[in-house]
Amino acid sequence: MAQDFESNGKRITNSATTIFTADSDDAVVGLRFANILTTTDTLDVFITDAGDSNNVRYLIKGVSVPVATSLEVIQGGAKIVMQSGDVLKAQSGTANGFDCWVSRVDSIST
Repeated sequence: MAQDFESNGKRITNSATTIFTADSDDAVVGLRFANILTTTDTLDVFITDAGDSNNVRYLIKGVSVPVATSLEVIQGGAKIVMQSGDVLKAQSGTANGFDCWVSRVDSIST
């Protein structure tokens, strides 16, 4: 079965910003954030569990990202599997601090 690769971008603000919500069993294969400010900024990236919206699991928390650099959260062939309804979110220390690009495989074949 062919895999369905998807991608999308988001501007990350200083409140929890939804990057995407899994609509099936999805695998995140790339997740990059670029600091678009003229100062260093901090970044949190986390997943909210579909079964319990109070269950938040951080991929990174309070990471400092220098000016004009990017951070690749998922790299080297790693993958993060998200089940239907799980929500990938990020939050910047400053309003509109980061651009984000996520690449994923939609509906992992079974």
